[in-house]
Amino acid sequence: MSAAGRGAGVGRTMRAVVLTRPGPAGSMAGAGEPAAIELRELPVPVPGPVEALIRVAAVGICGTDLHLRRGDHVVHDGDLVPGHELSGEVVEVGDQVVGLRPGDLVVADPNVPCRSCRQCQRGRSNLCERYQAVGVTRAGAAAEYVVCPAAGCVVLPTAWRDDPRAVQDAALVEPLSCAVRGIDVLRLPLAASALVYGAGTMGLMIADLLRRAGAASVAVVDPNPSKVQVAHRVGAVATAPDPDALDPAPPDREWDVVVDCTGVPAAIEDGLGRVARGGTFLQFGVAPTAARVQLDPHRIYQREITVTGSMAVLDSFARAVDLLVAGALDPEVYITHRLPLDRYAEGLEAFARGETRKVLVLPGA
Repeated sequence: MSAAGRGAGVGRTMRAVVLTRPGPAGSMAGAGEPAAIELRELPVPVPGPVEALIRVAAVGICGTDLHLRRGDHVVHDGDLVPGHELSGEVVEVGDQVVGLRPGDLVVADPNVPCRSCRQCQRGRSNLCERYQAVGVTRAGAAAEYVVCPAAGCVVLPTAWRDDPRAVQDAALVEPLSCAVRGIDVLRLPLAASALVYGAGTMGLMIADLLRRAGAASVAVVDPNPSKVQVAHRVGAVATAPDPDALDPAPPDREWDVVVDCTGVPAAIEDGLGRVARGGTFLQFGVAPTAARVQLDPHRIYQREITVTGSMAVLDSFARAVDLLVAGALDPEVYITHRLPLDRYAEGLEAFARGETRKVLVLPGA
């Protein structure tokens, strides 16, 4: 590392969004209650020996941020800077970092597995028993600067330096890497019929990848008409508010693969009843921790139905970068809003109302 990069953040401050809860700092008081959203001036973080300090170009808002704000998934103590979908430029790296240097344009895998628990040692780091993640359990990228593990950073093409929007769009890599993991879990048979619940960013990405992975047909359902029509742009052959209105559809209205991208119990229960014999149901959407659904165990047994889930990222982040760089996804299909940092709360509320797909917050704007 050059001397110019060393200590770049020391003594400086930055603007950052903070989710705040009632009760003393460092406590879990207020868990389960909606957090307030504040814009604060905080010290620029200093990277540790194996970390990188990144000047944030863009950070995406997603369902996890909404859950954190609502208190559904409180896994951090006290206040939190959210934001785990990020792209930007490396400003400084720790003394032990190899292969990354100041000036590199990067995206960063926010997940920080411990690498020593039973799940990590079995190659399932996405199920780490001591789960940590940037923007979830540690300070995130809804700020002008963020510290991330250098090992999780993937360098973007140098040519993108002349295209700031492309660097912003790269914040899509994190949700795309989750969708790639979902497709990995499915082990999709060639020429399968697929049904996706939800036409938000993740539902559209899953539908797009299902088509690219060899599904013969992909149908998407969503009660929001402005959202569901967009699914045709990613290759869906049929869209409707509910599966009974889909046309075309399998004669029995049962699909080889059914994916829930909503986390809504009613959608999950309906989807479980739409899986064809020998088919697979994938729970991809994040449901509230208190959510419960009913299922028919005899139907699962008698039809040999597989019910599975997909959690975060596993060996899929770099592949998601490759897909984006290759132009496999059109960012304009997914990104509907680009807002400055001081409009983060506005973006989160619009997302909660279902008025957006992907909202990108641009701390430098």
